[in-house]
Amino acid sequence: MADVVFPRHEYYMRLALREAARSTAHGDVPVGCVVVLDGEVIAAAGNERELRKSPTAHAEIIAIEDAAKRMGTWRLLNTVIYVTIEPCPMCAGAIMQARIPHLVYGAPDEKAGAAGTLYNVCQDPRLNHCVEITSGVLADESVALLQDFFQARR
Repeated sequence: MADVVFPRHEYYMRLALREAARSTAHGDVPVGCVVVLDGEVIAAAGNERELRKSPTAHAEIIAIEDAAKRMGTWRLLNTVIYVTIEPCPMCAGAIMQARIPHLVYGAPDEKAGAAGTLYNVCQDPRLNHCVEITSGVLADESVALLQDFFQARR
């Protein structure tokens, strides 16, 4: 369910969409992510699984690692992570481990979504951290980018 969307969420999601579009240049599925601290983008990435030949090179993992380096800590407190599509279980787990307090994502992921669609790792009360979730931000644009990518591959 989509929450109230603030203009700043749309602004940062457009930056994530830009990162997603860039990932298609090397054959990666267009998923993009930005991490924001106090209104400043401190990390941005697109998927790089094909580029790096790595199953863990999801946009979220790369952006979280870059943000941690920039902040000098693994605890990404007071940040917001923006992702074009709902995080998978691995990425939702990384968001939890990084103690990111707020996740904003575009489209739900019916096949692997772990922030409310198939699972809700980010808000499981049995875990030691709970993430605020805002969903549906520029979801149509995220879906269109994915559909265009897969149609071009057929």
